[in-house]
Amino acid sequence: MKCKTLHKKLIFFLEGDLPDKEQKEVREHLEHCADCAAFAQEMKKTLGILELEKSPEVTPFFYTRVKARLENQEEKAEERVGSPVWERVLQPVLFSLLLLAGIYGGFKIGEPAVPEYSPATYAKNELIPFLNDMQTEPLETFLMEQNNGN
Repeated sequence: MKCKTLHKKLIFFLEGDLPDKEQKEVREHLEHCADCAAFAQEMKKTLGILELEKSPEVTPFFYTRVKARLENQEEKAEERVGSPVWERVLQPVLFSLLLLAGIYGGFKIGEPAVPEYSPATYAKNELIPFLNDMQTEPLETFLMEQNNGN
């Protein structure tokens, strides 16, 4: 028998679920293969630990503690019955108002800022009239008057 085949059948061997012929083959392989024998020992220890964990010790007060905890939860549920208006009506209304306020604030933040004195306003009010003044008095005329005055 090969080691890989043994590993597949090892759990069944340890639990005694294999037919007699296969049980004998596995036993013979474990006698001749030290690695598989060590693996079988580890597997046996692991299964022993699992078996211990399957049947935990039942404490005598377990039922009493569970019952007390359930009664305590029922009392808390009865205390909460007095405030269904808050839970059913006011809370969703508050969250809806907060949502609407958030959406409104998002739109306000997203609007482009309109400065009072933008570059377009500056050009319209300051620069264009200055350039129009230059058309009324050509530069050549200004320079000739300056030369004639000397």
